[in-house]
Amino acid sequence: MTTQMFLNVPVKDLERSKAFFARLGYKFDAQFSNEQGACMIVDQNIFVMLLVEAFFQTFIKKTICDARTSTEAIICLSMDSRAKVDEIVRDALAAGAAATREAKDHGFMYEHGFEDLDGHLWEFVYMEPQAAAH
Repeated sequence: MTTQMFLNVPVKDLERSKAFFARLGYKFDAQFSNEQGACMIVDQNIFVMLLVEAFFQTFIKKTICDARTSTEAIICLSMDSRAKVDEIVRDALAAGAAATREAKDHGFMYEHGFEDLDGHLWEFVYMEPQAAAH
């Protein structure tokens, strides 16, 4: 069996979040989506479950972190090129995301990111193939 990853993220407004990520080119699996959550397809085995806060809370005993004032994680995804990294960040900012910092070029790796509508941090990286092989 292939391992799949399902990242669960609380959102305040599901339809607004779906529209935001759709603008970035992501699709949703209707079979695993309803008014409480949406299954965003990142890749063949990687999914992000956008869950309304009240539903997300049913899975945890702790308080949901306010991602606009605290950071629990940075969601990092690889891209096929530096241009794709810049493109997704540019599209996210145009769709209402907030800039977090300038892009960083480490020579072998290029990174840039944004804060989504709910304050979650997204980072996108391109790594030179020879560097990724090590």
